[in-house]
Amino acid sequence: MSLEDTSSAVHQQLLTDFARSYLSEQRRQARWRWVWRVLWIGLLLSMIWATLDSMPAATAPIKPHTALVEVRGEIAVDAEANADSLNSALKSAFEDAGAKAVVIRLNSPGGSPVQAGLINEEIIRLKTLHKKKVYAVCEEMCASAAFYIAVAADEIYVDKASIVGSIGVLMDGFGFSGVMDKVGVERRLMIAGTNKGMMDPFSPRNPVQEGYAQAMLDQIHQQFISVVRHGRGKRLIETEETFSGLFWNGEQAVKLGLADKMGSLDKIAREVIKAEDVIDYTVKENIAERLAKRFGAAMGAGAVQAMRSSVTVR
Repeated sequence: MSLEDTSSAVHQQLLTDFARSYLSEQRRQARWRWVWRVLWIGLLLSMIWATLDSMPAATAPIKPHTALVEVRGEIAVDAEANADSLNSALKSAFEDAGAKAVVIRLNSPGGSPVQAGLINEEIIRLKTLHKKKVYAVCEEMCASAAFYIAVAADEIYVDKASIVGSIGVLMDGFGFSGVMDKVGVERRLMIAGTNKGMMDPFSPRNPVQEGYAQAMLDQIHQQFISVVRHGRGKRLIETEETFSGLFWNGEQAVKLGLADKMGSLDKIAREVIKAEDVIDYTVKENIAERLAKRFGAAMGAGAVQAMRSSVTVR
């Protein structure tokens, strides 16, 4: 074979290998395009399903049933248990002609007094407007701001081992001024207004400002006490510890008038309301909202929240 024929054969082989590689790469890219298309279609369908699933149950068939609204986890403006979502769910539940009564099932350690107050007031408004009974069911924990909400109900049911009460207020935070002195870090804070840097964790404690903060906590505590007294009425057996922030189990809570009876959601629906079918009106987060929280502003929220104090009803 001549040199020219050998060179031609090599070129032919190179072209063949290149063509095969090119076709293989095209097939691989085509497969991945289909994979991504299927994934995007699946994600889109999931978001549509989740959005439909999160819609209030007001469109459910109008038949006698027990309306349920869940209060779970921390009660806060940026939590799942917030006043906007819960009040929307309560409104849908009360307005449904088929709902014989509304049950609020709580499992929460507490949270914001503002959010709890807004929910409490809305429950009272709605039950007066629609003339429907409201029952609170305390499961694992119904403490602090959760109890603030529960006292708006006509009756409170508990399990004998539920945690109930914690009628108090706290403001928590950390002080780093001592640590900064030890490591040689100087705090350079400029303010316009005597109390603008109040409770700053990097500045020394200020007795005057602490006195003001304590007065504010005492005032919120009195608001909490007033709400409990109004909601429980003559059923409440007050002692020195009732409003001390102490909590009790369900059995003790019934004896102290903080709760009325032992019972679960199913028992109340079956024996008290006489409507065994339970429809959940709780507004649930859809997938789009969850993704937005995970990949959006929530990335920096933890660091900011750790640096500031917050008032919490506990």
